[in-house]
Amino acid sequence: MATRGTVKSRVMSSQTFGIITAIMFSFPRDVTGHGGHGMSEKIVQGEAASSDPMDSILWIHILLMMLSFGIIFPTGMVLGMTKNRFHVPVQVTGTVIAILAYFLGHLHKGKEFASNVHADFANWLMLMLAVQVTFGIYLKFHITKGFHGKIRKVAVYGHGIVGKAMPVVAWTQMLFGGITALGFCRDDHLGQCLAHFIMGSAFIAYGILLTVVMLVGQHWLKRTGRSQEFFDSMVIAAWGCVNTFTEHRWGGAWVANDIQHTTMGVIWWAAGLAGVWLSRKRDGSPKRNFIPGFVIFMTGWAMSGHPQHLPLSTMVHTVFGYTLMAAGLTRIVEIAFVLKDQHTISEDGEANSFQYIPAFLLYASGFLFMGATEEQMQLISDAGITHVSYVLVLYSFSFIIFLFTNMLLHLYAVNSAPAVPPKDGEAPARAPRMGNHSHSDSRQIRDAEEFELAGLMSDDEPPETPSVYGKIEGRVE
Repeated sequence: MATRGTVKSRVMSSQTFGIITAIMFSFPRDVTGHGGHGMSEKIVQGEAASSDPMDSILWIHILLMMLSFGIIFPTGMVLGMTKNRFHVPVQVTGTVIAILAYFLGHLHKGKEFASNVHADFANWLMLMLAVQVTFGIYLKFHITKGFHGKIRKVAVYGHGIVGKAMPVVAWTQMLFGGITALGFCRDDHLGQCLAHFIMGSAFIAYGILLTVVMLVGQHWLKRTGRSQEFFDSMVIAAWGCVNTFTEHRWGGAWVANDIQHTTMGVIWWAAGLAGVWLSRKRDGSPKRNFIPGFVIFMTGWAMSGHPQHLPLSTMVHTVFGYTLMAAGLTRIVEIAFVLKDQHTISEDGEANSFQYIPAFLLYASGFLFMGATEEQMQLISDAGITHVSYVLVLYSFSFIIFLFTNMLLHLYAVNSAPAVPPKDGEAPARAPRMGNHSHSDSRQIRDAEEFELAGLMSDDEPPETPSVYGKIEGRVE
């Protein structure tokens, strides 16, 4: 009965995925509502959009896309990484919403847009979604014999890579959407827009990575044989090399802030190389160091005194600089005084409360920098909004992303193995279950767990981290 029910559910899931894929590959190619397919008569020559307001259909498009790509798909990704049975239903729900939102974006009757990157990039994003759905359909058949065994391995890795890349690509598309809606980052404003949004997103990404390693990545970090500062310093050095040779048009005159930007690149690669050197002890074992935190502090100090054209922009950049300085300083305090050069001081995987501070301040620094472009500052200044109100709004966005990141990591932690490996000589702690169920050796509970998890994994799909299923399997054998 169980086998028959499982086969039936797989067939129904495959049929659902097939219907979704058929719809996705029938996307309209010659539509004009979303922009990027021709210049409308409503758009004045040289303008980014028409003067019409955005109608309710366009707002629904925005909200549904944020719901699917911003909340549902990342949640489904985490469920997939832990082989949770709710992975497929969550991703199917997100796909249906995304397809509906895609069509609504081309059917609205309000504001029209000139050719823009958001409309062009949307096709690539939906193509990624179609590829992901195709991988999902194939994997749901669980065909492992013969030539399909090799194809399945490719599909497993492809499904994982595309799924993990989706949040990054979706974030980029949402930024493109906001830029397009406001008509920003065109002509002479493009360069400084790229600098603000790329660097701001990088600070947020760094904060997210610190949060991931802090809460669930200690086991992985121990297996690499490297300290966190080794990887941080490598990225800092590489980024510094890029900034050194791209912030000034070599052969031309030095203008505006070219010298400050270029020297900031120099200190990044110089300090990054020092950080790589200091990341190992004499015996080759990993060692913590202060370099990444100090580079962040110096970058914040430099940006706090960055000259601006508007008083509002000067104040926002000052707050951004102070926030970044605080992130660097608290990172140094965390490593040197809280952790005392250890990777963690907790035996149960829970982080010290102080460890959350530098990570959150990086989130806030990213939003402050992304919100400080020339056009945004002019818009806020013309609206009569003070820098205090604007900064509070940006900090609110930071808290929302910080909260959602911690929720996803909690979801991952309670469905997988402990984030911190046990000490030598100690037995590994049993993984917590959803709903705080008490640990029981009852045969009935173990049978139920095996039944629920067996259908989610195949012989060629080992869990990414030691999981509850692995422990059960080893105990039964």
